[in-house]
Amino acid sequence: MKICISSIGKNLSSAIDPKFGRCAYFLIMDSEEREKFEVIENTGTQSQHGAGVTAAQIVADKKVDIVISGNFGPNAYLVLSQAGIKCYTVSGSMSVKEALESLKQGELQELVRSPSSHYR
Repeated sequence: MKICISSIGKNLSSAIDPKFGRCAYFLIMDSEEREKFEVIENTGTQSQHGAGVTAAQIVADKKVDIVISGNFGPNAYLVLSQAGIKCYTVSGSMSVKEALESLKQGELQELVRSPSSHYR
């Protein structure tokens, strides 16, 4: 299973970025090989509008199964869910490594419907 995490940095000790669409990086890894991961710069941040959709398309193109972030905008969530990608949220400050462990332990909240359209 491929997991994507929005991150402020390029390694497992980096903090989760609270905003999916405007995060700095995506760390993508296979759940079986967590020490190996791919770092992708989020080019969606260069957009004035539609950053979440652009970010979601970047992630969907990588054929991930799960995305972990602090928050998802409604349009990003729509693109991800239509691609069959499950979205999980974290609350508070957490590192990428901690988020992976929380996912493994079943402690993360899966989004089952679109977040509020008032999210920015």
